[in-house]
This record gives sequence, C-alpha cells and structure tokens, in this order.
Amino acid sequence: MWKLALLSFVGVSQAFKFSSHRRTLPGKLFVATELTPEVVPSKFDVSARPPFTLQEIKQAIPKELFIKDTLKSMTYLVKDVAVVAALALAVTKFGNPITWPLYWFAQGTMFWALFVVGHDCGHGSFSDSAKVNNLVGLITHSSILVPFAGWQISHRTHHSNHGNVDTDESWYPLSKTNYDNCDALGKLGRYNPLGMLVAYPVYLWARTPPKTGSHFDPNCDLFKPSEKNHVLTSTAGYFAMLGLLGLIGSKIGWGMLGALYGIPYLIGTAWLSVVTYLHHTDPEVPWYRGQEWNYMRGGLSTRDRDYGIFNGIHHNIGTHVVHHLFPQIPHYNIVKATEYIKPVIGEYFIEPEKSGILPFHLVSQWWKGVRNCKYVDDQGEVLSYKSETNSGFDFSR
Repeated sequence: MWKLALLSFVGVSQAFKFSSHRRTLPGKLFVATELTPEVVPSKFDVSARPPFTLQEIKQAIPKELFIKDTLKSMTYLVKDVAVVAALALAVTKFGNPITWPLYWFAQGTMFWALFVVGHDCGHGSFSDSAKVNNLVGLITHSSILVPFAGWQISHRTHHSNHGNVDTDESWYPLSKTNYDNCDALGKLGRYNPLGMLVAYPVYLWARTPPKTGSHFDPNCDLFKPSEKNHVLTSTAGYFAMLGLLGLIGSKIGWGMLGALYGIPYLIGTAWLSVVTYLHHTDPEVPWYRGQEWNYMRGGLSTRDRDYGIFNGIHHNIGTHVVHHLFPQIPHYNIVKATEYIKPVIGEYFIEPEKSGILPFHLVSQWWKGVRNCKYVDDQGEVLSYKSETNSGFDFSR
C-alpha cells in the first residue's frame, strides 16, 4: 500500500506540469480557453477526418502477426499462475510487516495480469478455438471474481462503439445534462480518484449510470437471448469461486484469506479501473456521435500508455490503439503491429510519454483526467471533454 501512497504523492506534486507530448496533426488549430494549467492545447485538430482507411492500416501489418499460437498463449498463462502460487507460498512462509505489503502489491498486479489473459480469451486472440478461449477465459476470470461472459459481451459492446458518447460502454463521458443529474454516489465512482479504485466491482453489478443492468443478469439489455446460457455459466463460475473462497476462509481463517486474496483482489481491480481510464480519458482526445463517428476514428481516439516495468507483466495492454483497431491480434504481437501502422497513420498516432522503471508519470496523467474530463456537451457530433475548470477544445470546422 505504501507504493500507492507514494504514487498519489508524486501525482499531486506533478499535477500542474504541462503535458510532455504534443500533437502535430494535419488540420485546424485547437482553440482553448480557461483551461487548468496541465491542459495544453495541441497544435492541430486531432478530430480531422483521416486521409487513410482501416483497410490500409490493416494491410500494413504482416499477416503472421494475426496468427494465434495456442501453445504460446498457454505459456503466458502458466507463467502467471506459477508466479501467483509462488508469491502466496513465499508470503505464508516469510510474511512480516515488510513483506506483506510487497506481496499485496505484487499479487494484485498478477491478478491484473490474469485478467488480461482472460481479456485475450474474450477477444478470441488467445486461440483459434472458441472452446479453448471460453474455457480459459472462464477459469481465469472466475478466479479473480469477474463474470467472464458478462464482461466479454459488454467489452465487445465497448470495442464496437469505442469513442461514441452515446453507445460506448466503458469510461465514456456523460452528457452535461446527465452529469448534472448524476447523484453523489455515481460521481464518486466516476470522478473521485479513491472511488475509481473500487468502482469496477460495483460496475459489474450495476453498470455505469445512467445505464442500468448487471453483468450477471442474462435479461440485461447488454445480452441477446441466445447468450443466456453463456452468461449463466460465467455467473455460476463467479459464485463457485466465492464458495471456494468461503471454504478456504473457514479452514485458514478469514483474516488470512483477506490478506492472501482480499487485498490483492482490491489492488487488481484498482489496476483494471485506472488502466482502462487512462486508455480512454484525456482532455485532448475527441469523442463523437452521429454521422461523425465511425469505428476507425473511435479506435484512433484511444491512448497508448507506457507502464515501465509493468508492460511485460501485464502483457502489453498499454499498447492500446492497435488493439482497439484490431483486437484479434494476440498480445505478444501488438508492439510489433504498432510499429507497422505508424507510417500509415502518421501523426494520428500519439507517442506515449516514456516511463522510467516505475510509471510515476501516469499519476499526473490520471490527475489531469480527473480534473478536466467530466462531461461533454449535449449537442454536437465532434466533442471534447469539459469540466468546471476546463472549457475544452474547439473542434469546429
């Protein structure tokens, strides 16, 4: 937990620094007023329609990078499971006031890595076999209390509608009217840094207001009638894991269960919430609705992030733009794929700020989003984030 405290301190101390990266995209100049100090206008309009197509981007990527190697994917899973087991065994033998906090952070990070393996299964990029994807996804996600099918389908909705303020599912901006009508609890989960850290389990049960429903309910409007059994199976897996944890807790004691599993679980979900937020929240990134939105423009509005030493641990999930454009590419190929698409998309690709060993710089990026990304206008088709202290960018043509 001391690392989280240190990250928070560094983030606050850096919150008013200017962003170290700038866009130089073809198009019109940004116009900004009344921005908080950390929001610096880019030189050009990132929302300008790109002069290339999605097919042209895909053609730049060698076909072999789309190939899924089940055995190779399995090796990453086995490695993650081995690390999880080794950490648990080590702390039960050598646990003390110093090693327990280190264990919590490390194991929480590994829970997040397991989530990313299941994430690949949800996209079908783990294996060419749907049965393998569904089985591995069910096991990995159930083990960290995520309903695989419910998440998989809502995440599919997110990818199909990324960057669309009206139909996206994950960390989409509220309209000004919905923001004004959002209750205190809803704003706590969306806009308060501490609330964000624990928001994901709540989202699984209640989604993000004003949307309603649950990832556990096959009758939720997220799901088609044909997906009912898939949803029920993953819900059963979730509750089976709860039962297993209850059994373990009755044997080893609830305090030990909380230390071995509960705290790492909370850290793992904090990773999930913050990483997802960083990939889709930035005051310089446009959102769309209506005729201005299309799949490619939505994918280009996501952000790559550099997580330093954690890039490999969590399977390069920070390489996010190419993942959103082509989610069928396995995680072990997306870094290479990104290098191939850069000459095509040119300055539409925003190089992430480089990290040191630990990604302290991302705390200030997180804080920048918290301060400046609250809502978008009720009207308009090319939109920028705004807040009480950020009047946004002018994307008018």
